[in-house]
Amino acid sequence: MMADLLLIIGVFIAFHLIPAFGPVRRMLVRALGIKMYVGLYSAVSVGLLVLIGLAYANADTDILWPQWPWTRWMPIFTMPFVCLLLVSTLSEPNPFSVGVKADRFDPDHPGIVSVTRHPLIWALGLWAVAHLAPNGDTASVLLFGLFAVLAFVGLWSLDAKKRRDMGEEKWRRLTAPTSSFPMWAVLRGRTRLDLKGIGWLRVVGAVVLYGTILLSHEYVIGVSPLPF
Repeated sequence: MMADLLLIIGVFIAFHLIPAFGPVRRMLVRALGIKMYVGLYSAVSVGLLVLIGLAYANADTDILWPQWPWTRWMPIFTMPFVCLLLVSTLSEPNPFSVGVKADRFDPDHPGIVSVTRHPLIWALGLWAVAHLAPNGDTASVLLFGLFAVLAFVGLWSLDAKKRRDMGEEKWRRLTAPTSSFPMWAVLRGRTRLDLKGIGWLRVVGAVVLYGTILLSHEYVIGVSPLPF
C-alpha cells in the first residue's frame, strides 16, 4: 500500500537527518565508537533500503506522466558512469566521502576525486534522476525523488561536516584538486583528469557491474531495462 511506502520513507529520512546534527553524531560516536557507529549505521541503512524496496513493489500507484520512448534511454546512457563512480567509491581513498583507506589520499594523484569529491552521492543522484524520467507513477516519483533530493542535499551537508572536522587549512589543501560538481575543478584548470589514478581495472569493474545489472534487471526488478 502507498501508506506503507510513505511510512518507511519517513523513517528513512528521519534516520538520516537526526545523526546529521553534529552534537547527536558526536554523542553516538563517543558512546559506540566510530567503527561500531559506522557499522550499525550502514546495517540499518541497508535494512531500511530493503524495506523501501518491498514497500515500493507493493504500493498502489497512479500514472502521472506516460513513458515516452526517449526516457528509456536515460538509464542506459547514465548507468555506466554510475557504475564507475560506485566501483571507485569502494576502492579508492577519499577523505571527503565514503571510501576505503581515506588517510592514504594523495592530492597529487586524486583518481576519481579529480572528477568529484562525492562519487557515491553523485552515483545515487544520477541513478535516481535517470530512473525518475521513465517511471512517471506516484510510487516511483516518491522513491526516486526521495533519493535525488537526499543526494543533492547531502552534497552540501557532507561538505559542511568534513570542513568542520578537518579545519580550514587541511580542507583547502585537500580540496584543491577536486570539486563537488563533477569535472568543475578540471574545467576551471585547478586539476587534471586523473585517468591513471582511476585505472583501467576500475573501468573494467564498472563494465562488469553494468553488464550484470543489464542482464539481471528483468529477473530481479521484473522489468527489462532495454529501450527496445
